[in-house]
Amino acid sequence: MYSKKVMENFMNPKNVGEIDDASGIGEVGNAKCGDIMKVYLKIEDGIIKDAKFKTFGCGAAIATSSMATQMIIGKTVQEALELTNKAVVEALDGLPPIKLHCSVLAEEAVHAALWDYAKKNNIEIKGLKPPKEDISH
Repeated sequence: MYSKKVMENFMNPKNVGEIDDASGIGEVGNAKCGDIMKVYLKIEDGIIKDAKFKTFGCGAAIATSSMATQMIIGKTVQEALELTNKAVVEALDGLPPIKLHCSVLAEEAVHAALWDYAKKNNIEIKGLKPPKEDISH
């Protein structure tokens, strides 16, 4: 059912935790569906120096959070904005259709953290949209 990469990122997730002085924090999901993701970004000179996450959810939610943070560390803010749920799924060698919403949450959590960063610093990031208040799937 799950690829080796999904299982690896679930059993041994990378970048779990919080960043105390985070440049941006994004939280998405809702308690009704059971998946809540919180992403913390440390951004210096427009580069994502660190990314951490805390996810309450299923194995696929944890795996997509882990992979998404790995994919954006070292990238520019603009490159991180281009992260898509499809890219996360591909990096994990696929997800079952019923779990694809987890990859959407990972993308939206990263974007929400970028939005928070932009707001805190009064800057505009080309193509960045405000996060949705409630995500239901």
